[in-house]
Amino acid sequence: MQQEVVLALLAKEPSQGYQLRARLEEALGALGEGLNAGHIYVTLGRLEKTGMVAIEEPPQCRTHRADRKVYYLTPAGQERVYQWLSEVSWPKPDLAEFHLKLVAAAQAGLADPISIVDTQRRELLRRLRDAQRAAMEESGYSSAGLLLEGVVLRLQADLRWLEACERNWIGRRERS
Repeated sequence: MQQEVVLALLAKEPSQGYQLRARLEEALGALGEGLNAGHIYVTLGRLEKTGMVAIEEPPQCRTHRADRKVYYLTPAGQERVYQWLSEVSWPKPDLAEFHLKLVAAAQAGLADPISIVDTQRRELLRRLRDAQRAAMEESGYSSAGLLLEGVVLRLQADLRWLEACERNWIGRRERS
């Protein structure tokens, strides 16, 4: 769990860990289904150690559980949220493991690059179908719908790149 996401959620209002998880799951929709509640608590613990969040302990009585700590941003946490929001961030166009696997396997003669591309294509098509299904289930202008649209577009771009890979390897074979 990225620490800045938890900080941003706390910027709205102090919250308990389970409240943060619920708000994040609501915002992410289908993308948040695999969210592990433990990650939020681990992240909150790390943020507390670095002084970005603090805990307000509820009074101990029969109606309050001891694990219902309320977390709030410290001035350092608020500053980090504003820094994070002002940063330009986008995935760097670097080489992914698949890119390296494709080239290494082809250079070493260990596998047919076209079969590697085909295997990757099948997996991306499966992920694309899942993302499209999830996007269709989202209502109107939801945050989750917007995130899913981004996932769909990135998968479509990756599939187009795989087509270019296949053309490249076929062209190499024809020239040989």
